[in-house]
Amino acid sequence: MTLTTRTLGTASAALEVSTLGLGCMGMSEFYGTPAHEGGIATIHRALDLGVTFLDTADMYGPFTNERLVGEAIAGRREEVQLATKFGNERRADGTRVGVNGRPEYVRAACEASLQRLGVDHIDLYYQHRVDPQVPIEETVGAMAELVAAGKVRFLGLSEASAITIRRAHAVHPITAVQTEYSLFTRDLETEILPALRELGIGLVPYSPLGRGLLTGAVTQESLDAGDSRSTGYFPRFQGENLERNLTLVRALSEIAGQLGATPGQLALAWVLAQGGDVVPIPGTKRVRYLEENVAAAELVLTADHLAALARAVPADAVAGERYGDMSSIDS
Repeated sequence: MTLTTRTLGTASAALEVSTLGLGCMGMSEFYGTPAHEGGIATIHRALDLGVTFLDTADMYGPFTNERLVGEAIAGRREEVQLATKFGNERRADGTRVGVNGRPEYVRAACEASLQRLGVDHIDLYYQHRVDPQVPIEETVGAMAELVAAGKVRFLGLSEASAITIRRAHAVHPITAVQTEYSLFTRDLETEILPALRELGIGLVPYSPLGRGLLTGAVTQESLDAGDSRSTGYFPRFQGENLERNLTLVRALSEIAGQLGATPGQLALAWVLAQGGDVVPIPGTKRVRYLEENVAAAELVLTADHLAALARAVPADAVAGERYGDMSSIDS
């Protein structure tokens, strides 16, 4: 198949990307054993399939994921829409320092990311989390300087509230906002998504498969000891919450079976059906899962299919918060 493209942002802040992106985080950290070589092979296969919108961040690893992505795209930079993030400050030993949106940090973080990625510019540069101690106008002002210097093409925010998005957009056009969005996480539909559409900003959903839960392949027993989903950091994977959520996944699987698709493909198709300004970035470190995800772009959902999904997985039915600690989420 030939993967089509979608456009994030409007007017002078428009970035054309592949309809489906690739989240690279799990190749280096968080979801079980890191897979450097497997990650590179997955990125190469993604590019061959037309998945050219790659997502990383300096804090993944920390720092190792940007190096992996840089190694994978060497010689193929012109094919890629490269997105990375700053703001979740970590030390090399993995220690979390906190959220940092100070202008001097923005500049230093960008320089470090460019070096690790081995590129001369970043296509889409996100503030990973909003720093409550620094006015968003100051942070975005520093980001805008990077655009003027040619080091960054377009700007984005991650996990920002509608109010913050409006304030940021008034300083410099915001091309995309990245936030969690899936059949299991729909709270942004109330305020954030309407604001994005009013302002002409694209939506980049991360965890569109509910951190793997919506694929039907995750159980408590299937998670490695080093997998962060097996900890209290992700309440939806714990005890009774998990059992309730797996009941919803079984209902999703029944509909997927009727369509000749996997539950993960149906969940991705649902996200894609939410609008042409929506570009999900499912993450994987395995080629076979990448290929399964890409096939979801061919799954066309009718109004009847969407209505059946709304009945099977009501917006408020998922059990547990998406994070055990929601304090870093701008609200």
